[in-house]
Amino acid sequence: MCTKMAQVQVLWGCFLLWNLYISSAQAIYPGIKARATQRALDYAVQAGMEMIEQMAKERKLPDLKGSESLEFVKIDYVNYNFTNIKINAFSFPNTSLSFVPGVGIKALTNHGTTNISTDWEVKSPLFQDTGAADLFLSGVYFTGIVVLSRNDFGHPILKLQDCYAQVSHADVSFSGELSVLYNSFAEPMEKPILKKLNEMLCPIITGEVEALNANLSMLEVLRKIDNYTLLDYSLISSPEITENYFDLNLKGVFYPLKSLRYPPFPSVPFVLPEHSDSMLYIGISEYFFKSASYAYFTAGAFSFTLTTKEISNHLLHNSQAHGNMLSRIAELYILSKPFMVQVMATEPPVISLLPGNFTLDIPASIMILTQPKNSTAETIVSMDFVASTNVALAILGQRLICSLSLNRFRLSLPESNRGNIEVLRFENILSSILHFGVLPLANAKLQQGFPLPNPHKISLVNSDIEVLEGFLLISTDLKYKTSKQQPGFHGWEDLHLISGQWSGKPTP
Repeated sequence: MCTKMAQVQVLWGCFLLWNLYISSAQAIYPGIKARATQRALDYAVQAGMEMIEQMAKERKLPDLKGSESLEFVKIDYVNYNFTNIKINAFSFPNTSLSFVPGVGIKALTNHGTTNISTDWEVKSPLFQDTGAADLFLSGVYFTGIVVLSRNDFGHPILKLQDCYAQVSHADVSFSGELSVLYNSFAEPMEKPILKKLNEMLCPIITGEVEALNANLSMLEVLRKIDNYTLLDYSLISSPEITENYFDLNLKGVFYPLKSLRYPPFPSVPFVLPEHSDSMLYIGISEYFFKSASYAYFTAGAFSFTLTTKEISNHLLHNSQAHGNMLSRIAELYILSKPFMVQVMATEPPVISLLPGNFTLDIPASIMILTQPKNSTAETIVSMDFVASTNVALAILGQRLICSLSLNRFRLSLPESNRGNIEVLRFENILSSILHFGVLPLANAKLQQGFPLPNPHKISLVNSDIEVLEGFLLISTDLKYKTSKQQPGFHGWEDLHLISGQWSGKPTP
């Protein structure tokens, strides 16, 4: 076990060194950019209040202890201890979030109120007692700046600075058999309680930010997509923050699962347009898709074999609109002569993103082989082709879904086979197999989609996709999913983390 862990650490160390070498040798630009606008912050205030209210009602606050003298009743001291402190309700009507250029996000709230219930215990030279009480806080004020950055492993980091929190008024109401007595000296106790509470607020808030930060540092930014590839979501730089938005620059690159091999071509810069109508803009570069093409090709994903039964089912099911010709071809040349079709990409598919046009050209070879029962398969015919396809895009759930539609085929035959009667006989059926057999299989695989980066319990709504030169632009609003369970930070929504030897390992 120790040996295995050591091997994994060595692998990650080598990968980190390789990334450092690549970084020093050439500039690295993001494959994905995510931009949050002021509209996103305004919505975060609304959704955040719902989330904080739910968390606050389920969370216990630290005990509040102290000692006070009650001179007016000639008691030297009263030790008090408020325990089991719970927030029952609160209101922060004047809350805002705004960008601080180059730094982070400023939070501001004032005129807030909070209702708290608590158990109490008092001890003095003359008496001691326990009971319950209600605490009403008003004039709640808070301001602070959440600084956004990244660590060396590409994880986001949050830090709270310039925290200032104050509660102006506290009203304590005791309950129990002697509540009339205790309430008579509640007012003198409110001032020290208020002082203690104000001393605790910023440490409590800072602790919550640090807890969130600890979860962020454990976030897996290297995602296993399938049995062929990994997708790297790590931040390549600290967030870029302006007066109107902040940008997250994600690496957005695919690796073959078994080799973690970098694509042999550089990333290129792209600039998101200055839009602000949507809450979130996600730019997905041509480099992202090219790295996916290279990774899948390297991993051997673009090679498969179709049997007679699979081919005939596809042809007979999908060729009705083309009359009886393809059905007769299928009957004569497929059902009567069992064979196999092998399709293999000869190079990584070529990606092109131009305004309004997303195309994928697939250079490949196709072979038809006999399928005798007790002898070695023999090649009937082979040829190369380039399938030019258009890519349609949609967002389903939290995934980008692609589907291919055939634009044109370019078939090429070896010179020695151009006059072969078998080649000519099968040329039409090859085109049909590619059209009605290969593309449906490819589209079925593509229905798994690519996961889009979005926080836990946040859905993408009112989404729109635009193909621009060199990248896709997704414009979307956000919707927070309420839940009875206590919210927590789980990273990117629906992100299945890598298990086994990769678990818990940071991404370079």
